[in-house]
Amino acid sequence: MRQYYPVMIDLNGKKIVVIGGGAVATRKIGGLLMSGAEITVISPSVTDQIKQWAYENYIKWLPSKFEGKHNIQDAFLVFAATNNVKVNREISQMASSFQLLNIVDHPQLSNFIVPSTFTRGKLSVSVSTSGSYPGLSKKIKQELLQIYDESYEEYVGFLEQCRAEILKNISDPQTRSRIFEKLLDPIFLELTKKGNYQERNNLFLSMILQ
Repeated sequence: MRQYYPVMIDLNGKKIVVIGGGAVATRKIGGLLMSGAEITVISPSVTDQIKQWAYENYIKWLPSKFEGKHNIQDAFLVFAATNNVKVNREISQMASSFQLLNIVDHPQLSNFIVPSTFTRGKLSVSVSTSGSYPGLSKKIKQELLQIYDESYEEYVGFLEQCRAEILKNISDPQTRSRIFEKLLDPIFLELTKKGNYQERNNLFLSMILQ
């Protein structure tokens, strides 16, 4: 049985083409906006949100039906998100084998799928059933949203700063490992949730000064 390989991709500066302008395309584009990718949308009509993104120059919109004249060969990633099954199949046939391609209504013609994802700052949490039942992924995502609440954005930022300080000031590998492990003590998350940042920071300083 084929298994998908989960991976985080740096799309900064990459060309992405989204064909379609409805609700599905809007969701796909929304998830791409912070990636730094160069996004082009091809569709005769689009949602108001896509129009707004185009007006603000976050994306480029080509207001026409997809045709053979539209070159998608130089795109790193392609989303076929039209409501026309025939057009979506034509797109799959035009794409090169080395391109990342997602046909929203036909996973079998795609070489990647998008998991249900949410972020808390630099923390990204994704859930997938490998396309077998997307509704379950969305349900689990909603449950995880309650566990990993907004406080995790501050918490992950704190851990990132601590890691930089440890790498800068402590050269012994064993000491580093010991402090990295201690930083995952629940007390640091608890203090973050309570907003006791000074107490949290002092606790960390006491660890590296020992």
